[in-house]
Order: sequence, then C-alpha cells, then structure tokens
Amino acid sequence: MARALRQCEFRFYRELGDFLSPELRKRSFIHQFHGTPAVKDRIESLGVPHTEVDLILVDGLSVGFMHKLWGGERVAVYPMFDCFEPGSSGSRLRPKPLREPRFVLDVHLGRLAAYLRLLGFDCLYRNDYGDDELLSISRDQHRILLSRDTGLLKRAALTHGAFLHATDPRRQLREVCDRFQLDARIAAFTRCARCNGAVEPLHEEGSAPSDAPVSRPTMQQHPRGFSRCLGCGQLYWPGSHLARLRQRLAEVGVSI
Repeated sequence: MARALRQCEFRFYRELGDFLSPELRKRSFIHQFHGTPAVKDRIESLGVPHTEVDLILVDGLSVGFMHKLWGGERVAVYPMFDCFEPGSSGSRLRPKPLREPRFVLDVHLGRLAAYLRLLGFDCLYRNDYGDDELLSISRDQHRILLSRDTGLLKRAALTHGAFLHATDPRRQLREVCDRFQLDARIAAFTRCARCNGAVEPLHEEGSAPSDAPVSRPTMQQHPRGFSRCLGCGQLYWPGSHLARLRQRLAEVGVSI
C-alpha cells in the first residue's frame, strides 16, 4: 500500500524566491511529502541551499533545520538581512560569522577571486578544485565558500558558504561586499591578484629588474613606487590600467 502524502504550506521571502520555480515565487504554496522529514530536507528539495537560510518559522515559531514536519504546518523561510524582526524568540540559523572573512572560490569564479584579492582579501582559487577539496578547504581553514553551484552549497558538511546571484564578476564583487560587510575592511593593493600572496612596496624606486616577472600595472601603494608580491615575486607599478580599474569598480560602488 502506498504511503499517504502529507502536505504543508511554504512561503519563501525575498531573494530565496530566485531558487524556486517561477510559479512558486512571491506567494504561499502547498508542498507535499512522505513521512516526517526535517524542514531542511524539504527546503533543499525545493532548490534552496541551507547556506542561504537565516530564519525558519513554523506556525509562527522559530525552529532549527532538524525540526520535523508532520503535515498541516505553515512554514515561512527568510534569508539574511530580511526586514522581518523575529523578536526575542527568533533563532537565527546562520553560523557565527568568521572573525576575519577569508574565502575559497569554485572553479568558475576566477575573475571574482582576482577582484577580492585586489581589495586585500585572503582568497583561495584554482581552476581545478574538486567539490570535495573545496568543502575540505572551507571546513579545515574556516573559509567561506563562494559558488553558483546550488548542489555544492547543499552539502551537509558545509557551514560557511554563499550563493552568488549575479553572473557579472563586478556585480558578484558588490554582492559579496554587501553580504559580508566588507567595505570597511578593504585594504586595496596589499595582496597579489595572481597568487594571493602579500604585496609590499619596494624600498627603492626605479625601472623593473630584467629578470622580474612583469604584470599589467594594477597595484601600488605609493604613487610613483613599485610593489612586489612576497609569494611569487610578481612586480606591480602604477599606470593607465589602474585608473580604468578604479573606474570600473566605482561603477558598482567599490572604491579603491
């Protein structure tokens, strides 16, 4: 005999609707299921990664991800920074923010990685990271995993992660800065865009040594000085590209 279906009413708010089928967005809808699953399982079955959820109310009461659904409930799901105020009984579901925001990016976000490094943020990226390696790095090194892969962000082992809604790298940068409140932490041109190493100004000004690796002029700390990455030796100096970079980032509200 087939098991009887149960059902409850769901409503997802604000940007969480982007993960849903169009017909389910910006409204309440009935969702059917078997057994007594955890609310986290049903949320992710609808396409929303747990990393994007900050508050769940079941019949008006705040619950955790492992809360069991029995049928007949009304479930409201909220993202971070929603205007809703849960009051003293609200239980925010996101893990405690990391003291220093450090990142690891999936293989499709190379340009974003370079931008974050230019702003001075510790950011690991390789174009051959596997999913398991990304999860291991995020967990072991306490890094925030940035991705547009919802399947990756649904992995149970992941605690600190974020889905990027934008596809343009500059818009992605603005999204990350807003979500993790990075603007006050920007230390532009102190990290190498190529290898993530620390960049320091050279003590003496002059032309680039003939044996030094050469970069387009994107980094400097002093108007007429050269800077060098302490990790890979990349040399940086000011030039017209720096002005263009500043203009492009200013278009999305990032000032360097």
